[in-house]
Amino acid sequence: MEQFHRPLTPLDELYLQRTYELAARGIGSTSPNPPVGAVVVRDNRIVGEGYHHRAGDAHAEVNALRQAARDARGATLYVSLEPCRHVGRTPPCADAVIEAGIVRVVAGALDPALHGGAAELRERGVDVAVAQDPDARNLIEPFARASSLRRPYVALKMAMSLDGAIASRPGVEQRLTSQETAHYVRDLRIAHDAVMVGAGTVRVDDPQLTVRPAHHRLRPYVRVVLCQTEGVNPRSRIFSVEEGYAKSVVLAPSGLANRLDELRAVADVIGVGPPENLRLDLPQALEALREHGIYSVLCEGGPTLAARLIAAGQADRFYWAVAPLILPTQSAVPVLARGDLLRDSVRLQFDRVERKGEDIVISGTFANV
Repeated sequence: MEQFHRPLTPLDELYLQRTYELAARGIGSTSPNPPVGAVVVRDNRIVGEGYHHRAGDAHAEVNALRQAARDARGATLYVSLEPCRHVGRTPPCADAVIEAGIVRVVAGALDPALHGGAAELRERGVDVAVAQDPDARNLIEPFARASSLRRPYVALKMAMSLDGAIASRPGVEQRLTSQETAHYVRDLRIAHDAVMVGAGTVRVDDPQLTVRPAHHRLRPYVRVVLCQTEGVNPRSRIFSVEEGYAKSVVLAPSGLANRLDELRAVADVIGVGPPENLRLDLPQALEALREHGIYSVLCEGGPTLAARLIAAGQADRFYWAVAPLILPTQSAVPVLARGDLLRDSVRLQFDRVERKGEDIVISGTFANV
């Protein structure tokens, strides 16, 4: 990293911010690739812009260079993520940068998957600077985490009263947070490959888990249900046919999955573990989801699933919405299941606190992952 560190000018930082704005347009559509934006600047004038639309399509750098055409020669390329050097479904971006005649590259972050071409570009005479900007790293957090795992990146979203409850009594659906928080969660759903809940949430809340109002993206949305001991009603709203949505996915221990024939008509049922398995192994279930092509998951499950994810070290980020409300009843349901699921303390790292309507949303990462 140190070999690419260079002081950036205010204009450099301004152009980098533009690449982040462009990259954000691809959020939710580019998986398993990261969202990336690029800007070509010559004589202090933007001559080309582009972003990565979806996996398999041209990368951001190529789109920006195509727009710049001849003006790319002798120009500076600003890109939110270090240009790649590997051959996948598209040729290496580093080669395209050289062929276009770019003389300087300023990247927001290095490629965490080690597919970057910064060193190669420098060897071929291009001046390269990497900012390692937190904004650039935030854009690729799910990609960076998933690239080192056999499971998807998992973000856990929970909502609770100020005294840590999700409902005044068991079995009751109770909305605690504001409409502004609901809009915030909508954006979180857009940014992840799939939304996941447990079977208990489906039985109690019968959620649809769609993005409303509809937001078009190039990658289909996926809804996931985890079943432990029994299935769910095939007429549940999570299995509704929706434009822009792939078939919902049901994950269950193989011994149970073999008995879920009714659900196979409305969902992709995936058995986890050996045929006789009657207990859902959460890490194995998430690995099966990754094999199904899911690279990032937003979990909106209940107290039990949340506690299991945390205890197993299978959650990467949390979004904790706190409503200005107290539910001091004897039967109030705690936001995390008690008992044997969480026996040890769990260290967290807060990095964002946001006001959403009347609510506070605290976000951060788990220190044990």
